[in-house]
Amino acid sequence: MNLILHLLLDAAVIFGLAYLMPQVDVKNFGTAVLIALLLGLLNFFVGWLIRFPLNLVTFFLLTGIVRIIVTAILLKLIDKVMDSFTIVGFWPALVIALAVAVAGTLIDRSAPTQEMVESGYVVTVLSHLRLT
Repeated sequence: MNLILHLLLDAAVIFGLAYLMPQVDVKNFGTAVLIALLLGLLNFFVGWLIRFPLNLVTFFLLTGIVRIIVTAILLKLIDKVMDSFTIVGFWPALVIALAVAVAGTLIDRSAPTQEMVESGYVVTVLSHLRLT
């Protein structure tokens, strides 16, 4: 469920920024979902290969900044592969990467933990539906 939420949120951020920024062009929301899926897969399979040497150079002090830069590089790579997605320049890719990172952080921080659910602090939707 969290993966689907992240994919849809990333797609919404990419599609929204494409609407606001003239340097970015996304054909439709389906394309934005495909971009978010490719970005997640590339970050999982290839991103660590790029991040690890950069983190070694910075002595792991700039891990967050390195992650955002690598995400921007992967967005430019997706731009080269897909015809229905265009980013003109590196700065717009960096802005999108930063927005995707901030949105993901907000979602991760607002999601209840298992301990919160077990303690009764957070009422789950299922238990709420059973009560009514």
